[in-house]
Amino acid sequence: MKPRISVLTIGVDDLERALQFYRDDLGLATEGIIGTEFEHGAVAFFDLQAGLKLALFARADIAHDAGLPVSARSATEFTIGHNVGSTEEVDQVMQQAVAAGARLVKAAGKTFWGGYAGYFQDPDGHLWEVVFNPAFVPED
Repeated sequence: MKPRISVLTIGVDDLERALQFYRDDLGLATEGIIGTEFEHGAVAFFDLQAGLKLALFARADIAHDAGLPVSARSATEFTIGHNVGSTEEVDQVMQQAVAAGARLVKAAGKTFWGGYAGYFQDPDGHLWEVVFNPAFVPED
């Protein structure tokens, strides 16, 4: 398998609310919700770095598409890592997310491995780690 992951899709309970959080509150670019003409097809895509998109898809529609029952949420299944260029930027992003309605899980602080990071949960319980890692400074 070649590493060609191009879309990270997260299940949400309320697509409109999730769209508002990511577009209006966090400032991610999107064309909004598309695919509403299809049953179980409404989705919102956000451009991340080159070649990668974040998709919001109703949890019930993911379950329908995959042929699985809707399961309970679990914040510890995975995290979404948002790498930034400084400790100050970690603090800024964390403040922005909390002001937008995210739940602060762990305040930003020094890590055991020499970085600086904090955690928040989006309105659907997805766990985001905002991190400054001196070994992986993003190229902006």
